[in-house]
Amino acid sequence: MTALDQAQKRSLSLCEEIDQHNQNYYQLDAPQISDFDYDALVQELIALEKEYPSLITAQSPTQRVGSAALDLFSQVDHVVPMLSLDNAFSDDEFAAFDVRVSDALETKQAVEYLIEPKLDGLAISLRYEQGLLVQAATRGDGKRGENVTENVKTIGAIPLRLKGDDIPEIVEIRGEVFMPLAGFKALNEKARKADEKEFANPRNAAAGSLRQLDSKITTTRPLAFYCYGAGQIEGMPLPETLSDLFAIFQRWGLPICDQITTAMGVEESCAAFQAILDKRDQLPYEIDGVVHKVNNFSLQDQLGFVSRAPRWAIARKFPAQEKTTTVLGIDVQVGRTGAITPVARLSPVLVGGVTVTNVTLHNETEMRRKDVRIGDTVIVRRAGDVIPEIVSVALSSRPDDAVIFDMPTTCPVCDSHLEKIEGEAVLRCTGGLYCPAQLKESIKHFSSRKAMDIDGLGDKIVEQLVGKSLIKTAADLYDLSTDDLAGLDRMAEKSANNLKASIEKSLVTTLPRFIYALGIREVGEVTAESLVNHFRNLPAIQQASLDELKTVQDVGPIVAQHVMSFFEEAHNQDVIQRLIMAGVEWPELNSASQQHTTLAGKIFVLTGSLSTMKREDAKKQLKSLGAKVSGSVSRKTDFVVAGEAAGSKLQKAQQLGINILSEQEMIVLLKGINLE
Repeated sequence: MTALDQAQKRSLSLCEEIDQHNQNYYQLDAPQISDFDYDALVQELIALEKEYPSLITAQSPTQRVGSAALDLFSQVDHVVPMLSLDNAFSDDEFAAFDVRVSDALETKQAVEYLIEPKLDGLAISLRYEQGLLVQAATRGDGKRGENVTENVKTIGAIPLRLKGDDIPEIVEIRGEVFMPLAGFKALNEKARKADEKEFANPRNAAAGSLRQLDSKITTTRPLAFYCYGAGQIEGMPLPETLSDLFAIFQRWGLPICDQITTAMGVEESCAAFQAILDKRDQLPYEIDGVVHKVNNFSLQDQLGFVSRAPRWAIARKFPAQEKTTTVLGIDVQVGRTGAITPVARLSPVLVGGVTVTNVTLHNETEMRRKDVRIGDTVIVRRAGDVIPEIVSVALSSRPDDAVIFDMPTTCPVCDSHLEKIEGEAVLRCTGGLYCPAQLKESIKHFSSRKAMDIDGLGDKIVEQLVGKSLIKTAADLYDLSTDDLAGLDRMAEKSANNLKASIEKSLVTTLPRFIYALGIREVGEVTAESLVNHFRNLPAIQQASLDELKTVQDVGPIVAQHVMSFFEEAHNQDVIQRLIMAGVEWPELNSASQQHTTLAGKIFVLTGSLSTMKREDAKKQLKSLGAKVSGSVSRKTDFVVAGEAAGSKLQKAQQLGINILSEQEMIVLLKGINLE
């Protein structure tokens, strides 16, 4: 086979592949490869046709624009073709374009370029007659597009009537319909909640919204529009430059991108390109490059066109934010709160300047929704500092042996049982006190002020204790020696002694504090108090059934399941036993104390300044008697304690006729006098 034969075979293969991708992108709004990979195919075909001009045919993707219009819409012939743009991918390639422009114009003077962001949306032509919008059409194949007039009329950014008294008889406005990022996120969030298919990216969302057969659906989509040029104009001479034309557009009420600028020559143009690239992640819409256009219309006329693109403009592409790669495997990671997250291992791929080898699949529901399987070809996206994600699976490339990943039934780190509450997407490890993956957060919570209150045990010390394997559960804290603590970074002997004393002091606590310190999911201070008030001792809480837990005030079915799952896990029971053996203790709630608890279920609100005790101490004492302390006054409030300078809460209590106590009356109450 000769070199020409090989080139012909490859060019035919490329033409077929590019045509299919064009249909996926322009007609179906369901791309199967990234923009970067698509551009690479086109560039390869261009290089082949340049080397072997005989391969160029009228049907080659290099000789036309986009894809054929959909049959679902009526067709519109463009009086002035809507052409595509050639691409540049580096400063050198743009400099080469500038040389071609200067040579064609036979000038050595710097050429002025208008520079605008290349919006990632759908190209549209708007036809105005006598200032009225009469037709809107997609680009289609450049010569013929789809009539989407009724849908375009729903886009608020596009005026139905142009303003001013200098409107030409006919003017075709060329521009881009796109979806701002905020609207895109809101649209997908709505789709998630409705269990509907999400859009892969804002470009697909904009195209899909504009191609709705029912314009009422388009009305609900957050679409926007920016002008970038003009087609047919009758009844008005063109101004000198494109930037002058944009100023006229603005007078007519047409939206123009606020990032447009002008630059002289290569150096200024490259600087303008970099400036837009630097602010890319701060823009409220997606762009995939910058378009450089010769600003002067007479110079544009001199330069003219090639078959599919103007010689006076070029698109300078940004580094790819989407790439195509392969899923090598799927693993699971255990987060600091016990969340089990499936993670796809990828064939390494450079995306947005970063080599990506792993990408989170978030949870089982999301993994199933995107139908990601081991062996799949996937499109990976990374925008700015955003965590890489799989946008979609290239189903047409799925191998026959692609493997569906099954989530584990036990924690891969500690072998504890996994829990999934009805209505939640996340699977969680129940070994909160034992699981090494959760250890740091477990210890930080256990030692916090409202839990065991171990003063001096800060985050950095916990990091060191875990990092040096000095502790593997919360119970190990009580086995630490002063020497162990003194060996930590930035821990002097005095500090070590103080921390050791604080750890020993925490041995004496209360049962509600201990229950809260265990870190049972969704069991806060109030719920811990309710559990203790109801069951009175730890064994009763540990052995409670789901139905028994549901009868506790403030404990619903979900929290009840969390509590039961936690105590059913043998690893957690072992740690609790070790804590008790280490000396952790609390006063038992005997029958006398139960009779003394006269405030069970009563709701208190504290307002103003207390003079004889801290507000936090007052809250603790009230809660110890079974009361609840709220931050706001309502009809359900039983007592309002009014200190000095009590304000609006006191006034509201008076209006509602709620019992108001002075600080002294509260103190009497706390000493055991029953006010009922």
